[in-house]
Amino acid sequence: MAKFTVIIPYYQKQAGILQRALMSVFAQTCQDFDILIIDDQSPFPVETDLEGLTEQQRARIRVIKQSNAGPGGARNTGLDHLDAQTDFVAFLDSDDLWTPDHLRNAQEAMSRFGADCYWASITGGDAFYYHFDMAELEKTETVTRLSESPLLLEVAEFPRAMLRNWSFLHLSCMVIGRPLFKAIRFEAELRLAAEDVLFFCDCALSAERIILCNAPGAVRGEGVNIFHSIDGDSPQFLSQQFNTWVALDTLEGRFSRKPAEISSIRSYKHTARRQALWSQARRIRRRKMPQFGLLARWAWRDPKLLRSALQLAAGKLSR
Repeated sequence: MAKFTVIIPYYQKQAGILQRALMSVFAQTCQDFDILIIDDQSPFPVETDLEGLTEQQRARIRVIKQSNAGPGGARNTGLDHLDAQTDFVAFLDSDDLWTPDHLRNAQEAMSRFGADCYWASITGGDAFYYHFDMAELEKTETVTRLSESPLLLEVAEFPRAMLRNWSFLHLSCMVIGRPLFKAIRFEAELRLAAEDVLFFCDCALSAERIILCNAPGAVRGEGVNIFHSIDGDSPQFLSQQFNTWVALDTLEGRFSRKPAEISSIRSYKHTARRQALWSQARRIRRRKMPQFGLLARWAWRDPKLLRSALQLAAGKLSR
């Protein structure tokens, strides 16, 4: 049997969200796991959601409390505190739910095909419209079918496919093996941005083999997750977009000699600039001062931000 450690970063403001996620873990058809919950200085105490668990369930959980470091920092803490017997790490966001066969499908696929990186599909509500199943990749990518039930796929040039559109990937459906969890970490300072995509890319570039499972591994939760509660009118939005640009700029360095991949990354960087500038334009319309300090910091690192601002202004004047 494979030995899984489930890493759950926790930072919530509603009761019951974490307990719901934990129930989906305890309902797994593969029961060879332990659980690491990283309490990232959550405003809602983790102990409340553990009160309804049985003694046997509590015995499988270890809680680590830390000063707030963001989701990437919380996951890094989990990766740094794994049991020596751990063979696989499975990530789960505290507001998501696993389907019952997620760990079993991951264990069987990774063991059978010698993979050290695995993703399943994810489902969700209408707000999650942009995600798509693994089977959709057959329409645009060179794909090998390894198994039909569940449908297991292997994608040629996976990093390139990921950079074209990474909406088929989600952390709550990701499982990694020992070679990856020993060596790779999240860029914790890029909180609330693209640190997960950078982690995906680093794992993809280092993995011996990547297996994709079309069967849903998780259901996107309906709870309020503070990690993702920033909208375009929030004061934190500009910081989020800047961190996204920094993550993408870092990612571009991973593909210095691959023009197709660089083209995709630069398109995302341009989108981050535009979204940031539109947020500042909305502040001006509401008679609020733009966030000049962070804009200056961004422009120092990325002179193209000024060009984007001029293009945006010219477009508004022409209209």
